[in-house]
Amino acid sequence: MDARKVVIELHDVRRNFIVGSETVHALRGISFKIYEGEFVTIMGTSGSGKSTLLNQLGCLDTPTSGEYLLDGISVRTMKRSQRARLRNRKIGFVFQNYNLLAKTTAVENVELPLMYNSEFNSQQRREAAVKALEAVGLGDRLEHKSNQMSGGQMQRVAIARALVNNPAVILADEATGNLDTRTSFEVLVLFQKLHAEGRTIIFVTHNPDIAQYSSRNIVLRDGKIREDVQNNNILSAAEALAALPAPQDD
Repeated sequence: MDARKVVIELHDVRRNFIVGSETVHALRGISFKIYEGEFVTIMGTSGSGKSTLLNQLGCLDTPTSGEYLLDGISVRTMKRSQRARLRNRKIGFVFQNYNLLAKTTAVENVELPLMYNSEFNSQQRREAAVKALEAVGLGDRLEHKSNQMSGGQMQRVAIARALVNNPAVILADEATGNLDTRTSFEVLVLFQKLHAEGRTIIFVTHNPDIAQYSSRNIVLRDGKIREDVQNNNILSAAEALAALPAPQDD
């Protein structure tokens, strides 16, 4: 028996889309469990089904058939409003394009998920947001607006926003996709730190290199799982970052 807590469980999840007169089988019977504290990369080329799977995991969509349990709660039969509430409480999203509000400070961006959480008053929201920003190394950028920050800083704000609700899982979609190599490794260092603290992370990417830094890798092809392997030799993103040539000053 595996004593670890199951955070995500999929049983034979299928997702079909009707396009014109044809049925597209985007997911063809996906089953897996993700345990608390795992850092899982999900990979696949365009058309493999990974975006559809991401939408299932993020409670943005529901299966055509099969079962999805998030932190023990069945998602498929939920109403949209229930799903939205579950999503806000249980999942921290990190997107490729950051999805920050432009003219809004870092603190205000990070406070957003707590706006719908009646357990927080405005002072508690701010305190939680400041703490999350300090955790990602942006304690000195609290009042900076998005247009005053670099891509790497904006992604850190997005990660802080994903953390602020203390979610069951952090779901990252191509979170290093818009970043240069050095900044990508800085963000990976942060994800490895969160993993070391016991966070559950799912990192969806088409970049095969990232799998070397996670604890498990799931590969999709044609809507099916082709590979699901544990990584027993996790590389250190901090070491990789330190080994990069020094940035050239223009």
